[in-house]
Amino acid sequence: MRMQWRVIKLETRSAASNMAVDNAIMDGIKAGTSGPTMRFYRWMPSAVSIGRFQSMEEEVNVARCKELGVSYVRRITGGGAVYHDSEGEITYSVIAPEEEFPKNIIESYRLICGWVISGLASLGISAEFAPINDIIVKGKKISGNAQARKEGVLLQHGTVLYSTNLKRMFSLLKVSSEKISDKMIKNAEDRVTRVTDHADTTLDGLYDALLAGFVEGKDYEFGALDHDEAAKAEDLAGKVYAADSWNFSR
Repeated sequence: MRMQWRVIKLETRSAASNMAVDNAIMDGIKAGTSGPTMRFYRWMPSAVSIGRFQSMEEEVNVARCKELGVSYVRRITGGGAVYHDSEGEITYSVIAPEEEFPKNIIESYRLICGWVISGLASLGISAEFAPINDIIVKGKKISGNAQARKEGVLLQHGTVLYSTNLKRMFSLLKVSSEKISDKMIKNAEDRVTRVTDHADTTLDGLYDALLAGFVEGKDYEFGALDHDEAAKAEDLAGKVYAADSWNFSR
């Protein structure tokens, strides 16, 4: 029997709420009360997320974040620090039983990242998967992805850079220097690219393309969080993802 996906349309939430929703859906699937879900979201205000095993103080210029009104949050997935520009990026999540995906981590990344690549292709952007978990265009990173597997459930989420302000990005992340020089920005721009560098499309146009790439060949219906998921997400957002005890736990 083919898997039936629930698709949650592009929405905008706070950093704590976005991470809490992913967590709540994952818990629901684990409990057998939620179905396989893909969701698309933006971050308001802009935020920096760090991987499960990173140190906030070592990876993020927290003072600069506070100065600019940028949030920060620790994910339950691995990977590195990521800047989520409220106007310049779309994040996706795929949450489903682990058995539906390859056991091999890289192959599971390749499968899901393929949906992103398909969406970008419809915009005329030729992207490719770069193991372990990046998507690149002409040698430059346009999408970073991270994954967690817990009690039989897989969560993968990732970003697609649309028009991210790279100078601001690297002023918030502790790269190789606290001071952002023109040379560093040039080096960063040599490694990172955005949809707007390759295609004339709006952020909504990017979302439509990604949605088409994700649902192609699948059984799906649009949906929303149920009451239990929404309550769990609200609880997790306040008690975990907005709490310094979690975000500064390493």
